[in-house]
Amino acid sequence: MKKKYTPEYKARVVLELLREEATINEVASRNDVHPTQLRQWRKAAIEGMPELLGDKRRRDILIKEHEEVVKELYAQIGELTAKFNWLKKKSGIDV
Repeated sequence: MKKKYTPEYKARVVLELLREEATINEVASRNDVHPTQLRQWRKAAIEGMPELLGDKRRRDILIKEHEEVVKELYAQIGELTAKFNWLKKKSGIDV
């Protein structure tokens, strides 16, 4: 069965790795995680740091734009569903 780790757990283990007080194999055995998995977590953390430490305003703008697109798509879905139901009713077809 595949193990699932919380983001908090991953962060704690990656911080332990970044301190470099122990080898990756020591950290892996202490936390019962495969060393390859730890390397992946460390790589993801290091690659994600610029975004995390970046300009919050830019991230907020991107989130707002994404929310607007989602809102428009849901509106289109609603409109198309209403048209479909109307056409279904008018044609007498039971789908």
